[in-house]
Amino acid sequence: MPRIAGVDIPEKKKIIVSLQYVHGIGQKVATDILGKCGIDPDRRAHTLNDQELAAIAAEIDESHLVEGALRRQVQTQIQRLKEIHSYRGDRHRKGLPARGQRTRTNSRTRKGRKKTVAGKKGVKG
Repeated sequence: MPRIAGVDIPEKKKIIVSLQYVHGIGQKVATDILGKCGIDPDRRAHTLNDQELAAIAAEIDESHLVEGALRRQVQTQIQRLKEIHSYRGDRHRKGLPARGQRTRTNSRTRKGRKKTVAGKKGVKG
């Protein structure tokens, strides 16, 4: 199984899809990398030789922030927002959506499972 940027990429898939298994590489970046290396995006990952894999790895290392370094950078940026008490930082701290989405319904991904609150069913006025 080929390894690029410390990640095992699937060998049966096309190389353009396999590259997207690396955190920080999407479709556009994968296309750009393969274009610079002169590799056909429709080739399967297991058909690449060591020289082509090394060229892809070198291109990623020199011009793209991926995997651990990218995750660290994102975490430090979020931490900075929290420290300066910005609105976005407060939303991150509370575990709520930070980009203006509604929270009355939806946003279960950020908020987690429903927490049922005791209702007023039995109260009569």
